[in-house]
Amino acid sequence: MNTLAAPAPALRKDATVIGLVGLAHSISHFSQLLLAPLFPWLKDAFNVGYAELGLLMSIFFVVSCITQALSGFVVDRFGPRPILFGGLALLGLAAFGFSISTSWWMLAAFSVLAGIGNGVFHPVDFTLLNRKVHPSRLGHAFSVHGITGSLGWALAPAMLVPLTLAYSWRVALACAGVLAFTVLVVLWFNREKLALDTGVPAKASAAQPGGGSLDFLQIPAVWMCFAFFFFYAMALSGVQAFAPEAARLLHDVPTQLAAICLTVYMVCSAGGMVVGGFLVTDPARCERIVGAGFGVAAAIALVLGFAAIPALAVPVLFGAMGFAAGIAGPSRDLIVKRSAPDNATGRVYGVVYSGLDIGQAIAPLLFGTLMDLHRPAQVWLGIAVVQGVLIASAFNVRRVRRTVLVAA
Repeated sequence: MNTLAAPAPALRKDATVIGLVGLAHSISHFSQLLLAPLFPWLKDAFNVGYAELGLLMSIFFVVSCITQALSGFVVDRFGPRPILFGGLALLGLAAFGFSISTSWWMLAAFSVLAGIGNGVFHPVDFTLLNRKVHPSRLGHAFSVHGITGSLGWALAPAMLVPLTLAYSWRVALACAGVLAFTVLVVLWFNREKLALDTGVPAKASAAQPGGGSLDFLQIPAVWMCFAFFFFYAMALSGVQAFAPEAARLLHDVPTQLAAICLTVYMVCSAGGMVVGGFLVTDPARCERIVGAGFGVAAAIALVLGFAAIPALAVPVLFGAMGFAAGIAGPSRDLIVKRSAPDNATGRVYGVVYSGLDIGQAIAPLLFGTLMDLHRPAQVWLGIAVVQGVLIASAFNVRRVRRTVLVAA
């Protein structure tokens, strides 16, 4: 069915689908930070170092990467709804597993389980949004999707740390499992709204390679999108893991003030995504929006790394950087949409977004090494450089896509 020719569905129907997908996506991001906020307690409970705890995150993202690349094929074959329910169930089980773990190896095993659950969300989410939401509202759909992910990241430490202080880390992780299964129940009662015909469109686009299940891998824009998300994940991981501490060391920021910098970044990023959803109503300008957003973010990163600024200005600059990067979020997702054949949505998003997991698995090692070498300014330089690479990558996607269209 050609969605461009179809009449626009009711706003309420689209809003319901966007809300349900966003709710599930928030649990995916929430689960990515189940362990990291609890490292100080887990370190003592299991008598391990931060390196061993960091390895748990690497295990999670490596498994998620493999699952994400493969789950796109499963989504295209069986439809997104059962895969979504399975992913949420695995995340809930992993959280309960973390709460009863008695050794590092048990934590590692449940990190594998959590990585499998996390890996299904992007192929599922974007297949549902692209197939069930009218094209005129896709910019807003991608905006909400990004906002709910950012809020999921923000919720994890805000929920887990207070529960740990009040009760224990085991209780906190058990509550996280309850939250995941609660969202699963909500989606189950609304399962008809997530139903999708898995039939393959009768005719693929003339601009795309043929109809084989792996033919989408011949599209150069798919691999340019993969590279874009790899570098995007490196920049994001650098900000999440080490940027607040690097800023604290460089500008003598009080510990309490440095602790809120990441929350400020994520909240402002969500606000930027709201604005970005309105800006991307014209798909032709999505690369320019990405370039402007990450250009501003890179400039702010250089200021934080090399300028003499007062400590009170640091959270403000974190917020400005998050807002600028957030504006680029909906355009970022639309770039992938414009590069995906209609009959391979799940597969394309699975491969492209696996770049996120690879970047998040590698970046902590690189930025962590710079911190161990006592070079916090170089952390900010690295973040700025990677954000600059993102701008070039976005325009390369457009160039490659246009080259293929002209050749066809």
